[in-house]
Amino acid sequence: MLTALIPAVSGILDKFIPDADTKQKLSHQISTMAEKHHQELMLAQIKVNEAEAKGNWFQSSWRPLTGYVCVLGFMVNFLVSPICAGFGIIIPQADTATMLPVLMGMLGLGSMRTVERIKGKDKK
Repeated sequence: MLTALIPAVSGILDKFIPDADTKQKLSHQISTMAEKHHQELMLAQIKVNEAEAKGNWFQSSWRPLTGYVCVLGFMVNFLVSPICAGFGIIIPQADTATMLPVLMGMLGLGSMRTVERIKGKDKK
């Protein structure tokens, strides 16, 4: 949205500021304003991420625990339940429609983290 306003503001500068150097400086400041704002937002997000990373055991362990719950659900559905059904024992199925998006999202993010580690981008 801000990028759409830049040409209009630059046109207004042409009408009100006669000095070409001043006009160029202001035009440059206006055109980089959105990028500076985005950079400030990203730096603030990095600070939040760092604060969250310093959290307690529960905060740092929820992802592995979620992964274990998903794996246990798949194990019940595809290993335990079929084996038990052969002996006449019926075990309720876990809802894989709910678990699959969670697990796939975690695996996707985990693989991106692995790529970062391999490339050495995780080091400060």
